[in-house]
Amino acid sequence: MPASAVRRALLSVSDKTGLVEFATFLNGKGVELVSTGGTAKAIADAGLTVREVSDLTGFPEMLDGRVKTLHPNVHGGLLGVRGNADHEATMADRGIAPIDLVVVNLYPFESTVAAGAGFDTCIENIDIGGPAMIRSAAKNHAGVAVIVDPKDYDEVQANMEAHDGAVTDNLRTILAARAFSRTAAYDSAISTWFADQLGDAFPHWLSVSGTKKQDLRYGENPHQQAALYLSGETRPGVASAEKIQGKELSYNNINDTDAAFELVAEFDQPAVAIIKHANPCGVAVADNCLSAYAKALACDPVSAFGGIVALNRPLDGALAAEIIKLFTEVVIAPNADDAARSTFAKKKNLRLLLTGDMPDISETVRMVKPVAGGLLAQSKDTGHITAEDLKAVTKVKPSDDQTADMLFAFTIAKHVKSNTIIYAKDGATVGIGAGQMSRVDSARIAAAKAMDAAKEAGICTPATVGSVVASDAFFPFTDGLLAAVEAGATAVIQPGGSIRDDEVIAAADEKGLAMVFTGMRHFRH
Repeated sequence: MPASAVRRALLSVSDKTGLVEFATFLNGKGVELVSTGGTAKAIADAGLTVREVSDLTGFPEMLDGRVKTLHPNVHGGLLGVRGNADHEATMADRGIAPIDLVVVNLYPFESTVAAGAGFDTCIENIDIGGPAMIRSAAKNHAGVAVIVDPKDYDEVQANMEAHDGAVTDNLRTILAARAFSRTAAYDSAISTWFADQLGDAFPHWLSVSGTKKQDLRYGENPHQQAALYLSGETRPGVASAEKIQGKELSYNNINDTDAAFELVAEFDQPAVAIIKHANPCGVAVADNCLSAYAKALACDPVSAFGGIVALNRPLDGALAAEIIKLFTEVVIAPNADDAARSTFAKKKNLRLLLTGDMPDISETVRMVKPVAGGLLAQSKDTGHITAEDLKAVTKVKPSDDQTADMLFAFTIAKHVKSNTIIYAKDGATVGIGAGQMSRVDSARIAAAKAMDAAKEAGICTPATVGSVVASDAFFPFTDGLLAAVEAGATAVIQPGGSIRDDEVIAAADEKGLAMVFTGMRHFRH
């Protein structure tokens, strides 16, 4: 059964979208409007009668507006239980009138932080009275309706129209749940910001929140539910990208596209990555993205079918024409010219995402993963190795070209599921082994992939011959190293640190390899 009709509403909003229209509707239903500050002015300017909250409380707004609704006449009117004789008697004795509807959206703390405002400005945009009213109304949702989002005005209006000016029990309960979610997310944003200000990456109480951007058709598989949430980060990427065209993104599309874009962000040169199941099929750098795409595709043209293409430069028409020759699910780039957009328009299902910018790979990002009964949290792997960090451990020292390719391959290894082996030559991957339980298996799979690619191209010699090889972690035995030798690798980059390092170094010397240690591991699970 619906509750009694709404007779009194308190409105205090920062976002005034749709405010006047909704207030006009309430006024037409005979609802008394009570309001604060700028909200009251907007309502009055629309020609509607509105009662200032200071008239309700008997106290003026004070302390620069910090105190205006924190008063028993407000919270008593919200928390008093309808039908409870003691509550009603107390309210009558104290002259507290019931408030049946609260419309509150909060000071724009999140957008203030996102805009880069200073510490004091952010503090002043922490709402106190708003969350208090929201929580009071939501707790007493058996008798009070609460709106925290202008998007809910139409739903409440339709509900009241259908039920003689009342909001039904079911909708009040739904609105209360939304209200508590909103205040939880708001408090989470504040606590996260404070932790950032203090440099505390892992505070005692960890808050994680997001705003739902869209429901997804399903998760990794059709029997799983899924949705995409925005965290409030300003980091350019798949979640905030503008979708220019194409079908709706799936859960797997989003996951793979994120992996692809974060990978190409690693490089200063024009770079292209082709991704399947969050692992690269091929990655390359070149003087331009068109050349880089051709090199990346050559690594594993079979696996690239139905993949994700990411680039760190604007997409042009020439590259777009090459991409559409192969079935591709998603292309993500900072921007795209008119020729590229026109070319892609011929493939209406192909998703084109534009981010406007590239993410900063040095930026500290906290990554959270659920486990049974808890959450794992860690900082993003921003580890970066330069030539100066390398320690040559073999008799043969790497050439400058080998060093460049080793750094390139080791960077890619950071973005491939462990155990990882990457063969590279001339700024391009030529063999990728990902996610194997044994490192030697990764080395052999990568070599076999390179052999297949050579056959596909009609070439007798696989590109791993004369390549460098990168391992995301140390070689625990010589077998993985020897598998790379069999594939034709001539130089090796690995973290080092195994108790058998001396054996591995001796094997490299015996085979005439150049090998360097990084001292940094790049596991990715």
